[in-house]
Amino acid sequence: MKNEITIEATVQAPVDKVWKYWNEPAHIMQWCQASPEWHAPAAKNDLRTGGTFSTTMAAKDGSMSFDFGGVYDQVKTNELIEYTLGDGRKVKIVFSKAGDATKVVESFEPEGQNPREMQQAGWQAILNSFKDHTEKN
Repeated sequence: MKNEITIEATVQAPVDKVWKYWNEPAHIMQWCQASPEWHAPAAKNDLRTGGTFSTTMAAKDGSMSFDFGGVYDQVKTNELIEYTLGDGRKVKIVFSKAGDATKVVESFEPEGQNPREMQQAGWQAILNSFKDHTEKN
């Protein structure tokens, strides 16, 4: 991947739970936001190589929304997800056991409109939201 940004979190949960919460639309809709002012009112996920996914991310006040989606390039249950976003950028997520916890490492190609630091902070905030949701439920 070119010029990739990497973020990570260690989730205090076994990998099978982490995998389920990462991929099931009912859970995605609970955690896929970078701040409390945003939410994910819709999510679809066909988790298989060649399958597609789409998550609607929207401001709660209705001022803005967009669909985040792409096509899966590789899926290895409880281990790896690689996909290509609609704009052609690549993303790789690795799930690995860390004792009783699961380490999630996500690498992505940045887009050209926003500063790298802003993109890294936004993606990390979403990953932190995932960690919080998974650990509390």
